[in-house]
Amino acid sequence: MPSSDYDSACLPDLLPLYYRRLFPFYQYYRWLTYGGVQKNYFQNREFCFTLKDDIYVRYQSFSTLNELEKEMQKMNPYKIDIGAVYSHRPNQHNTVKSGSFQALEKELVFDIDMTDYDDVRSCCSAADICTKCWTLMTIAIRILDRALREDFGFQHLLWVYSGRRGVHCWVCDEAARKLSAAARSAVAEYLSLIKGGEDTVKKVVLTDPIHPFIRESLAVVEHFFPQYALQDQDILARKESVDKVLALVPDDILSLTCLLSNFLNMKTNQARKKQSTAKKGQHFDKEIMLQYCYPRLDVNVSKGVSHLLKSPFSVHPKTGCNPQKLILFDFLSLICEELDRPKTGEEEEKVEDATEKEDERDASEKRRIRDYKRTSLAKYVKNFDQFLEGLARSWKGELLRKSDLQKEF
Repeated sequence: MPSSDYDSACLPDLLPLYYRRLFPFYQYYRWLTYGGVQKNYFQNREFCFTLKDDIYVRYQSFSTLNELEKEMQKMNPYKIDIGAVYSHRPNQHNTVKSGSFQALEKELVFDIDMTDYDDVRSCCSAADICTKCWTLMTIAIRILDRALREDFGFQHLLWVYSGRRGVHCWVCDEAARKLSAAARSAVAEYLSLIKGGEDTVKKVVLTDPIHPFIRESLAVVEHFFPQYALQDQDILARKESVDKVLALVPDDILSLTCLLSNFLNMKTNQARKKQSTAKKGQHFDKEIMLQYCYPRLDVNVSKGVSHLLKSPFSVHPKTGCNPQKLILFDFLSLICEELDRPKTGEEEEKVEDATEKEDERDASEKRRIRDYKRTSLAKYVKNFDQFLEGLARSWKGELLRKSDLQKEF
């Protein structure tokens, strides 16, 4: 889905409207304060704003929700990146003694970029995406979400569209946020199967016994592979693509008939018998499926505590797309147009009912709620709210534990 119809020249007009009437500041602040369990957690967080003409303003930090809101409405950033929680206020880093300003914590993050799959997709290339190759992101989310929850025990995972060509995962558990760079690297390496750069032909090599994590991942890949690779990408239809597949097959079992049999009859006894009788490269069909479909992680993004990552609800300046919205370019123009549409009586009643329950919020926040609920952004903010509710339950438990320790009943 090319973004050629999108015109970035509209951003100066649309961004002020977005930050004034649509950006979910309350939920955003609620997320990044983590219930106030840790003192100065939000205040010591780095924000980076990208302004017009790719001007980067790093080490921004804010004391309150109101301060964050005012500054964003003043600067109208084209892009927002979130960094680490530091030992000192990031906007005062120049006043801190050299070596004292340290990145302490950040969510464990994962970045999966569609451009890393260009060698295994023919429908699109570079930053372009479509529903056919988006299957790769679906596979990545299913594999990584299961592993992070079941293998590592994390619970609070926020998956968002990157805004252009992939997906980001924010693992927000306290244990994940406190991981060292070495531990983050270990988690990322555990989840990485694709090895080697552009010059490496065979990027997946399996050995016996196959690790349980790989077996779980294969179950997902085998489900999607026939539709994605054999039909949508049609990898056995052209000589060039067939040669690319055959290059991954061991010489001693190099047979197109055998290859087709294994792919087209993956669940038959005959295919399994052929796999078991081959001594060398006995898992070649599994290796091919993994090479074509397994998640391709940018390990450097995951292992760096101070690494910046594009924020949820930040518009992408090259597509006009909000990260919460999947595969819809110029989403910003769409939701701003929706603001001007008249509300029906039923919509008005629903909005009033919702805002009456939020008495603790000020009038301007209530007006913003009424505004985004009139647009396509509403269901994504609702998903974010549901994610925050799960997080809040963990905050409350930690606050109660600290209260008991301090005997503050």
